Amino acid sequence: MKHFFSNIKGDAFGGITAGVVALPLALAFGVSSGLGPSAGLYGAIFISFFAALFGGTNTQISGPTAPMTAVSMVVISGIIAANDGDLSIALPAILTVFLIAGISQIGLGVLGLGKYIKYIPYPVVSGFMTAIGVIILLTQILPSLGYNPKEDFNFVNQFKAQAEEVILENILKDETGGGILVLDNFKETIDRASLISKDDIQKEAENLASKSGSGTIGALKLMPRALNNINWLELLLALGTILIIYGFKRITTVVPSTLVALMVMSGIAIGFGLNYKPIEEIPSGLPVLQLEIFTKFKLATITPYIFTGFTLALLGAIDSLLTSIVADNMTKTKHNPNRELIGQGIGNSIASIFGGIPGAGATIRTVVNINSGGKTKLSGMIAGVMLLFILLALGPIASKIPSAVLSGILITVGIGVMDYKGLKAIPSLPKDVSLGPFKLSSEVVIMLVVLLLSTFWDLIFAVGIGLIISCLMFMKKIGDLTSEYSGVKALKEERWPDEKNFPEHLKESVFIKHIKGPLFFGSTADFQQLYKQIPDTATTVILRLERMQYMDQSGLYAIEDMIQELQTKKVEVLFVNLLEQPRYMMERIDIIPDFIPEAHIYDSYEACIQELS
Repeated sequence: MKHFFSNIKGDAFGGITAGVVALPLALAFGVSSGLGPSAGLYGAIFISFFAALFGGTNTQISGPTAPMTAVSMVVISGIIAANDGDLSIALPAILTVFLIAGISQIGLGVLGLGKYIKYIPYPVVSGFMTAIGVIILLTQILPSLGYNPKEDFNFVNQFKAQAEEVILENILKDETGGGILVLDNFKETIDRASLISKDDIQKEAENLASKSGSGTIGALKLMPRALNNINWLELLLALGTILIIYGFKRITTVVPSTLVALMVMSGIAIGFGLNYKPIEEIPSGLPVLQLEIFTKFKLATITPYIFTGFTLALLGAIDSLLTSIVADNMTKTKHNPNRELIGQGIGNSIASIFGGIPGAGATIRTVVNINSGGKTKLSGMIAGVMLLFILLALGPIASKIPSAVLSGILITVGIGVMDYKGLKAIPSLPKDVSLGPFKLSSEVVIMLVVLLLSTFWDLIFAVGIGLIISCLMFMKKIGDLTSEYSGVKALKEERWPDEKNFPEHLKESVFIKHIKGPLFFGSTADFQQLYKQIPDTATTVILRLERMQYMDQSGLYAIEDMIQELQTKKVEVLFVNLLEQPRYMMERIDIIPDFIPEAHIYDSYEACIQELS
């Protein structure tokens, strides 16, 4: 707490700027969730404030995110459908599931599970960070050009037939769920279908057109249309914002250039009465406690969604902690993962009680905060207060902010968040894997896989796949190294220093196996070939185990199979310097003493040779 107010000016600018940038995103996520824009805004207010206050990442700005909203949509639509399509009836159950997600996150933090996120390899983090930048750039190109698919008359017309089908399908689903639809009498259905107006079809077609242009793939598909329909005013506002952000940094860094650009370009657009596109209208009024969560609680209603709530908690945990890593890389600080989970859980729990959708650490808003001068928890709290202030007092004014200005800000954020250090290192990284005739760097492969999957598919799944590939490649490398340094060779081909005086008469009948390093699933394949390397003249194999510190279950059964194979050949196996953990493992399944009696286990190499001689 002693450093809480150590950077008031920077935290104020960072929090205010992040709050303003968060505003349109919060509204959009609220609408897409199905609960409305106010739910997105309430989530942004409470999660930002309380996650910052109780969390473990000083500069993190939290709120609704795309992955969290996507899962929330499933919860919301499912519960609404189970309640005859009535949102007012379904809302308590929906918010209860969100509350469960928040409480689950607190539990994850209390149990100390957040620390395991530190084991994410750098290539995964690098690919994730760069993907975030690419996603921001691609998704902001259309708004910066002033292109909105909903406003493209010719493009919207392409969806009118599909729109009519969607409306009719929704009517059938609604009537089926309400018990209205009867197979031998479609009168009610026909009557409702006849009431479908051109405006209804037009509105649905616009929604479908907008959906087709969402995400990175949608942005790329619509790029040619956008370039043919440039709104030059919007483009100039976006370019002006970008120029001020980069140019003002050359003058001073005392005042965040993003805030300057926001104020200057918005002032120009409003002051000169330009015909620009503002952000969506902001709802007003204080958030209201949704006490129905407790008064109308029914376990049977939410039971099918408890696992979904826990999944939501895990998704939020991963999303938040990855953003924390991004913040650490930018600020050269170290977050507390378990505390961060507790903070996120508290924020999501409180947000659910006020009717907000769940969220997580938001990479874009966090980067904006850091670039604008935010350094302490105060910045995140100010972001939440800023959003509340906008909600209560500045709704009409803030609603006039040009959307192109925010696009310009986000474009600079996208450029800045990319991991240029990782990208520059690509040519110099060792090519340690083969893909057909091509030699590639395993770390580059991982980074590119995460980058591409994050950009064009799903951020969270991309990270998971990146982790799996990283683990597999790590296992292979360790297995290769273990095999390389623990081959089976005759004494005359490889000797340790204490083996120089090995009795001459034993050299043809005794082989020595040096196991250097752990015997685990990645190294068992080569180890299992030991018996094949023993010539017919051998009667004894000495296993020197002083450097085998660890053995897993795969290694345990591999050594058991080897001993059995050698014993079928009448080859005696002796252990030298068997360490505690491998011995314990072998005693558990009776390798000792059933296959290797205590008399064949020696504390030193010298004692073993003396016995043989």
